[in-house]
Amino acid sequence: MAVKHVEPYTEEWRHQPALYASRVVEALGDEVRDWWQGPCDPRTVTIRLTGEDTLVWDEESGWRRGRYVSGDRDVRTVLADARYLGGGLLLRPERLPSAVVDARAGVGNSTAWRPCYRSYRHYRDGFDLALNGYVAYVGA
Repeated sequence: MAVKHVEPYTEEWRHQPALYASRVVEALGDEVRDWWQGPCDPRTVTIRLTGEDTLVWDEESGWRRGRYVSGDRDVRTVLADARYLGGGLLLRPERLPSAVVDARAGVGNSTAWRPCYRSYRHYRDGFDLALNGYVAYVGA
């Protein structure tokens, strides 16, 4: 199997996180009210949950949970009382529901400290190859 590099800032590159997020949305099920892919630099995804919780993912620090303040597809989402879920940059989608439960309960890996797993400027660090795994899943 050949390794496919996706050129930064192409439509395919911009859409990579949405394919990962669609797996997360699937894992969260009925708890999801709405979701969208946000702006780049870094690439982001927002998932509005039922109740007051919102999840935001970015390609530098992974998932965080908080109360939605503002944001949309063109404007970065702002959260109040944000807590990072931990578990790495691409937390397994099936792990997200329990990570959210843990964060609500104040246990587990959640923290107010922002992790920085990578820089969005590092285009050939292997991260896009990991995202491509979700492209293959969607295509299956």
